[in-house]
Amino acid sequence: MASLTGLTMAEALDGLAKKDFSSTELTGAYVKAMEQARHLNAYIVETPEQALDMAKASDARRAKGHAGAMDGLPLGIKDLYCTKGVQTTAGSHILEGFTPTYESTVTQKLWDAGAVMLGKLNLDEFAMGSANITSHFGNVESPWRKPGDNRPLVPGGSSGGSAAAVAAHAAIAATGTDTGGSIRQPASFTGIVGLKPTYGRCSRWGIVAFASSLDQAGPMTRSVTDAAVMLGVMAGHDPKDSTSVDIAVPDYRAALEGSVKGLRVGIPKEYRVEGMPAEIEQQWQQGIDWLKAAGMEPVEVSLPHTKHALPTYYIIAPAEASSNLARYDGVRYGLRVAGDTLDGLYENSRAAGFGAEVKRRVLIGTYVLSAGYYDAYYLKAQKIRTLIAEDFRKAYEQCDVILTPTSPSAAFAIGEKMDDPVAMYMQDVFTVPANLAGIPGLSVPSGVSADGLPLGLQVLGKAFDEETVLKVGRVIEKAAAFGAKPAFLAGE
Repeated sequence: MASLTGLTMAEALDGLAKKDFSSTELTGAYVKAMEQARHLNAYIVETPEQALDMAKASDARRAKGHAGAMDGLPLGIKDLYCTKGVQTTAGSHILEGFTPTYESTVTQKLWDAGAVMLGKLNLDEFAMGSANITSHFGNVESPWRKPGDNRPLVPGGSSGGSAAAVAAHAAIAATGTDTGGSIRQPASFTGIVGLKPTYGRCSRWGIVAFASSLDQAGPMTRSVTDAAVMLGVMAGHDPKDSTSVDIAVPDYRAALEGSVKGLRVGIPKEYRVEGMPAEIEQQWQQGIDWLKAAGMEPVEVSLPHTKHALPTYYIIAPAEASSNLARYDGVRYGLRVAGDTLDGLYENSRAAGFGAEVKRRVLIGTYVLSAGYYDAYYLKAQKIRTLIAEDFRKAYEQCDVILTPTSPSAAFAIGEKMDDPVAMYMQDVFTVPANLAGIPGLSVPSGVSADGLPLGLQVLGKAFDEETVLKVGRVIEKAAAFGAKPAFLAGE
């Protein structure tokens, strides 16, 4: 049997059910793994005592035959989710020391299903970034390295702490959030599975807001089966979230058993971007061949407004961030830096509390919402967003899912693109359209680059059709048989 931290969620649930080990033993192994992975800086706060208490409670429930869907599984929680009695910072100095008196809906669902909290995971500040290099609490390192090159690599972002922890086996799974690719891109960079559900499938209540019309919670796991199990727990209507959709949550794990034969997979011609590395193109073609071998029919589809997706996103997201982040004023909670006047208090607190990337986006957002520019930028971006969503609607008249690369490159070294915000923003070129359209997307590890680093393929589906997305993702997972591990885990 693999070491306890080498098990997937599904394998661990089987072992717990058979009493091969207890949740206390499993959690103890993860507490130790967390300690050994501290140099990755994946966790902002570790909660080992709380984790072991939750594990003991899980063992007691299981002994009485009352185990939940995720009972006894030790998770990491992205530090964007409010957790009652445990510091929640969004990776920002302005929220350092903030301890919520309430629990986010998604994390409450996980605890109700018996899951165990290992701690709060690092992220780009307020989820703004694609490399996890903007956190007030320092960069997160990927557990991966290029052979013969010991420079630390980025884990992707913003859910970089979640991705690094899952890939380093310092959590059996983790929560992420995806505003423009922040679950899928880091999943691709670190060789794990990342699922962005349909907008409205999971409640946003109690999750620190970045861009309210784009943010969506989702699971980051080591297998497609695990993602199906975890989404089944996380999803569901929440009357506290006005954007939460009141529809039934399917049995996602059961859906994995269905056949994909006869389904059509759309290949968007606009995703062949200029300068894309040949190995990304080859990986994409390999994915098409795998799905053909499984009985699916490839069809070329057109998403003509794709070229406008990034500039549209980088108007809408900063505009919403500018509005959402106005609440951090030094008055009610978080960092307070005194000033001679009330305006001075606001200015000093925000200047000291926000990092450079957050300030950049707040300034962009405030600019596009200002008088004289609202119509020229923000209103036009909203119209283009509608056209992008319409492109997907028309494409899905010809196909059941769409297959694309997840990211235009493998992971890069920390510091490699830090001085070029546009190059960093280009990391989201394949993921952003799904957020603008509100559709589900899944990244599955599909191979390695010439440098031995993970690459991912992305499956995009119709709104609220995560079942088909997961089913197709499982086919890719089986065909790819991705077994590469970071050198960090060589001894496991």
